[in-house]
Amino acid sequence: MLDIKFIRENAELIRENCKIRLSDVDIDRLLLLDKSKRELEAKIEDLRAQRNKVSKNKPTPEEIVEMKQVGAEIAEAEKSLLPFEEEFTALLFQVPNLTHKSVKVSDDEDDNPVVEQKYKPTKFEFKPLDHVQLAEKLDLIDFERAAKVSGAKFYYLKNELAVLEFALIQYALSVATKHGFTPFTTPDLAKREILACMGFNPRGEATQIYNIENSDLSLIATAEITMGGYHKDELFKAVELPKKYIAVSHCFRTEAGSYSKFSKGTFRVHQFTKIEMFQYTTPENSEKAHDEMLVIEKELFDGLKIPYRVIDHCTADLGAPSIRTFDLEAWMPGKPNKDGSMGDWAEITSTSNCTDYQSRALNIKFVDDSGKKDFVHMLNGTAIANSRAIIAIMENGQQSDGSIQIPEVLQKYTGFSEIRR
Repeated sequence: MLDIKFIRENAELIRENCKIRLSDVDIDRLLLLDKSKRELEAKIEDLRAQRNKVSKNKPTPEEIVEMKQVGAEIAEAEKSLLPFEEEFTALLFQVPNLTHKSVKVSDDEDDNPVVEQKYKPTKFEFKPLDHVQLAEKLDLIDFERAAKVSGAKFYYLKNELAVLEFALIQYALSVATKHGFTPFTTPDLAKREILACMGFNPRGEATQIYNIENSDLSLIATAEITMGGYHKDELFKAVELPKKYIAVSHCFRTEAGSYSKFSKGTFRVHQFTKIEMFQYTTPENSEKAHDEMLVIEKELFDGLKIPYRVIDHCTADLGAPSIRTFDLEAWMPGKPNKDGSMGDWAEITSTSNCTDYQSRALNIKFVDDSGKKDFVHMLNGTAIANSRAIIAIMENGQQSDGSIQIPEVLQKYTGFSEIRR
């Protein structure tokens, strides 16, 4: 969340930023609630000061009667404050982060500038199959039995593809640890307070979050949630930063409202495995950290030799916590294009600089050599999302005889160089 003091002092800037981010949060209402809340808080503080002043000495009978009245006034004011606080907090969490000056302003979420492209789209001298057809032919994924056991949009990976999943994990960890990232596995559950502080809405019909009944826990949508909450309420020394983590977790998403989006096979599912990078930095180093994670994402897919391009999210496509986000989009021969032909680009990794938006809510700070405290900057970046990386490997690596070539960098982890029957 943003600092309410900054919002007060820069209300017009915040209104304009909400407009270009397509956020309809009512800033005037937020500021009115802030004013009312502060007035009530000041009243409560004054009443408490009166009571404390009297309590320092033995009160007279008259003062005892007066303090009972003061106590009743405090209780009433605190009761009145509660709805203001609840609405104020809900609105404050809706205000998006500021926007990096290099981000393109657009109201079209598909209007994302292409920054770079690596490798040309794969061409075949035969009619290629999509990953669902390949999986059926080579007995690699079972959607039907997964639907029977868990419901639609779940799947079993089988045979060589089950091995490939673990190979991708080992590959991502080996590359990231080489760059100084500490490996983690994380819980698959987190408190809803953590989700909210990280900018993930755990409530409402449009939520992407699965909530656990009769508890305050939710299934995580990404290890960004658990790694972001890892240092809640902690204070670093500046020399201890950056903290660089690489985490493996399952990810769970309801995919509410995604009915119009491409979702064939394992592209858009309710559960998948992802390896996620995360960094805590000082403010002056967060852009450098952002660039570093993008470089690592490119290194991973350069190694897999999968065609990809880098896009820079426009304002309409930025998530609320992020000041800037880059995606890697892989070429997927089996994905329909807008013109009806086969083959299109699709998001395969994402890296975001969330500055102090999440750390302010989570109360994660650092102290510099002069003793000054400030909020850390927090960044996240996908190393590999297995469900989509597997699609790209299958579809780009397919051969005319129906087999699939495994990228060379993965072969030491898989123990095989191709999949065939």
